[in-house]
Parts: sequence; structure tokens; C-alpha cells
Amino acid sequence: MTADDRRFEVLRAIVSDYVATREPVGSKSLVERHQLGVSPATIRNDMAVLEDEGYIAQPHTSAGRIPTDKGYRLFVDRLSQVKPLSAGERRAIQAFLSEAVDLDDVLRRSVRLLAQLTRQVAVVQYPTLARSLVRHVEAVALDSRRLLLVVITDTGRVEQRLVELDADVTDDALSTLRSLLAAQVAGRRLAEAASAVTNLAALADPAVRHVVVPSVSVLLDALVEHPEERLVLSGTSHATGAWADQPASLRGVLEALDEQVTLLKLLAALEAPDAVMVSIGRENADVNLSTSALVSAGYGSGNTLMGGLAVVGPTRMDYPGTMAAVRAVARYVGEIVAGR
Repeated sequence: MTADDRRFEVLRAIVSDYVATREPVGSKSLVERHQLGVSPATIRNDMAVLEDEGYIAQPHTSAGRIPTDKGYRLFVDRLSQVKPLSAGERRAIQAFLSEAVDLDDVLRRSVRLLAQLTRQVAVVQYPTLARSLVRHVEAVALDSRRLLLVVITDTGRVEQRLVELDADVTDDALSTLRSLLAAQVAGRRLAEAASAVTNLAALADPAVRHVVVPSVSVLLDALVEHPEERLVLSGTSHATGAWADQPASLRGVLEALDEQVTLLKLLAALEAPDAVMVSIGRENADVNLSTSALVSAGYGSGNTLMGGLAVVGPTRMDYPGTMAAVRAVARYVGEIVAGR
């Protein structure tokens, strides 16, 4: 074992103990708890080198050492592979998520499950409309001057909109509207569908424009992203315990979770399903998350990314366990959403 490898083992031991105890770690406890195979003096020397290189720090005089953001980053980058969940854990996840009755239920269950597995705050993103195809558009007459438009995407998302008309709708006009929608919108990606919808009024016979024009206006709203609707959170109650030793950070974390902008940017950076991404401490652009770590993964079908999910916790978190849980839940969410 090289000196660098040995020092990494010391760093790994410090990370493990600090995550478990929340207490700074001293050389004596490392000797007692870990079979590092070297003398206490060597461990002290290795800790001195790790501190000089910025991987660990001493929070108080005469205290032990704690990992820095740089130390956590090295630890995460050197994880040779994410440990898989047990067969029982995987079966439990699959069974719980497969009981969901619709897309909303899938996402609510997945984020609640992820929060329970990691004891942290979990967030899941709705399948992004930009990557979705319109599977079907339906127009239903509620009465003579009100229509209900229903847009169903291939990712299982359902958008419903009410259309108020200035004149009565006839059966012929409703039939014409349905035909136009089927021809111009169904089977297209959302952005393409939005462009096609704007041309519907020009294509429509003047006799049915009083139905088509207001329907187009309402339908465009359904085909455009609504960022405020795109995230579901669970486990915010875990935040108070997770940051109990950093009360000054808690308020900022809760503000960041409430605003969601940083989380949306993080999930937007995901490029493919199944790849786990870890953002640590000051790597996060939002200063409110400078004491936090975010573990995220995309979900989808094959190479098609539909959305993402993430866990937010303090930098002192169980990275291997959290990464395994995030990846497993993302995989099952992708399978279920793609199959709908």
C-alpha cells in the first residue's frame, strides 16, 4: 500500500466515524476502532499531511479532526462503486412503488420512500414536458359553453384545462376541434405541439373558430412548462435533526428548499438516467446550501432522461448508502413511468 493509499484509508475512517458520531475524530479513536495496520505515530503523521492538504480540519484547539468539503469530495470520487442495496431492499422498493395508481402517486411514493431510506430531505421532479410526447388530447363538452381539454403525455402526465366559450358549441364544431387536435398535436413533442397549436385557428373553418380560438389559447398554457409545479418534497422534518449541530445553516437550507430554484438547476444538469451526481458544500452555487450535500440521479427509459430526484442533507452524510438509495429509487421510477 502506498502512502497516498494509506492516507486515503485514514481519511475514509475519519469520514466514517464523523458521520456516525458527529464528533471530531482523534488519532487515538482511529487506532481503537479501525484496523489500519500502522502505528499511532504514523496515523498522526498521516492526519497532519491530510490537514496540510486541506482534506481534514481541526474545528477547535485540542479537538480531533473533521472532513472538509475537499475531503468529502475525494472520498466520494474514490468510491470504486456504489454499494448495491440488498435483494430484500430492492424488492420492498419495487413492491411499494408498483402499487401506485397514477403518476402523481408514483412520485409521492418515491419521494416519501427516499426520505425514509436516507433520513434526509428528498425531492423528485415531474417528468419534464420538453421531453414528453403528446399521447392523446381529448375535448369534452361540459355544457353548451364550457369544454374540458385533457392532454395526456407518454410519461403519464395529465393536464386538464377548462375552456369558456362566447357562443354555444355544436356537435359538429366539437368533432372538428377533436379532429384538428388529433391531426396537429397528438404524437408530437410538447414544444412542437405548442407550435402546431398556434396554427390551428388559421386552419379552422370560420364557422368553428369561436370554439377553436379559445381552445388554442387554453391548450398553449397546458403545453408550456410550469416550474412551480415540477417538484415534490418529502422529509423536511428530517432537516432539523440533520442540521441540529449547525442551527445557523438550517434557516438557509429551508429557504433553499422552499424556493426550489437551486434544486431545479441541479436536476437540469443531469444528462442521463442512472448516473449519480454528488454536489458538496461550496460546490453548490446557492450560499444557503454551502453546508449541504446533494445526491441526485436521473430517471427515464433507456437513454431518454425524463426527470430527476435528489436527497439533500448535511455534508456529513452517509454517501455510499445515500447514493445507493437514490440510484435504486431512480431506476424503479424510470421503469414505472416509462411503462405507463
